[in-house]
Amino acid sequence: MVIPMLRFLKLCSLLVLLACLPACQTQPTDDALYHELGGMEGITRITDNFIYEIGFDKNIVRHFEETDLDRFREKFIEQVCELSGGPCRYSGDSMVDVHTNMNITEAEFNQTVDLLIAAMNRSGIAHPTQNKLLALLAPTRPDIIYQ
Repeated sequence: MVIPMLRFLKLCSLLVLLACLPACQTQPTDDALYHELGGMEGITRITDNFIYEIGFDKNIVRHFEETDLDRFREKFIEQVCELSGGPCRYSGDSMVDVHTNMNITEAEFNQTVDLLIAAMNRSGIAHPTQNKLLALLAPTRPDIIYQ
């Protein structure tokens, strides 16, 4: 009598586990966007493509004339990595500190966003994933545009 009851309990446990699996599989993880971007390799590729795009935009590149591009690259990678749920921690200056006295207009900000989108397209990032990252970056807008 005990053995059939154990089998029954094991079967019930297995059925409960199987019922929960689909829900568990569809739950997004905190690092889901990080992985959608391709992890560190993908974020690095996006960043390198972003720097490339900036270099060919005469209006935007002028804001980078006195920028240490290696530091910009490192900090942008950190920022995107952290925002997307990756293992990085942004260690750079605040967006206000970085952009003070740069006098970035709304049009220049929007153009820079377009350059980031072009970089993500060049990197093969799906549009829904791009939108997720842009939504996380959007709150920095008031800290960047010259008022």
